[in-house]
Amino acid sequence: MKAVAVTQRVSVVPAYGERRDCLDQAWTRFLLACGLLPVLLPNVTEAALGLCERTGVAGLVLTGGNDLAALGGDAPERDAVENALLEWAERRALPVLGVCRGMQVIQQRFAVPLRRVEGHVAQRQVIRIDGEPREVNSYHCFAAFDSQPPLEVWAVADDGVVKAVRHSTQPVTGIMWHPERLAPFSPVDVQLFRQVFGVG
Repeated sequence: MKAVAVTQRVSVVPAYGERRDCLDQAWTRFLLACGLLPVLLPNVTEAALGLCERTGVAGLVLTGGNDLAALGGDAPERDAVENALLEWAERRALPVLGVCRGMQVIQQRFAVPLRRVEGHVAQRQVIRIDGEPREVNSYHCFAAFDSQPPLEVWAVADDGVVKAVRHSTQPVTGIMWHPERLAPFSPVDVQLFRQVFGVG
């Protein structure tokens, strides 16, 4: 079973004066269903990179949660970690799959402008993936309406919001829906993750 590095959200807990790293347990169940073993990364850059090096991960999953600091988010340390991880993965030509915020991190890295959108928090939303309709979920308030090289659009919503991107030459993919929140998991999503990370 291939191990993949998985980023976590920052949960701010004022009552205890703590900034906690956390991840929905559904992510572990989903990745196991994809034949992947998650290595959960802390939001401390040196430790996150060290874990990736020591464990020999086969790729990187950028998960959702926390708005980007540039968009008013409260977890700048997470932005720093995920940008460092993207650079680390790029130097090694390792696959990256960004989900929701994770896709926004990828878009921001390639200077794709993001702005606030309405109507994209819903358990069910029909989008077009490679031109074909598919029902997914949606839990985001920021998005792009266009892209630019090297990112190519392969899924859009009816209002033109970009719902998925791929890098034209590198193994980098982004999606704006949450596959881990579906019950049961979608075979299409499972196959996407298996394909991106080369699970036979």
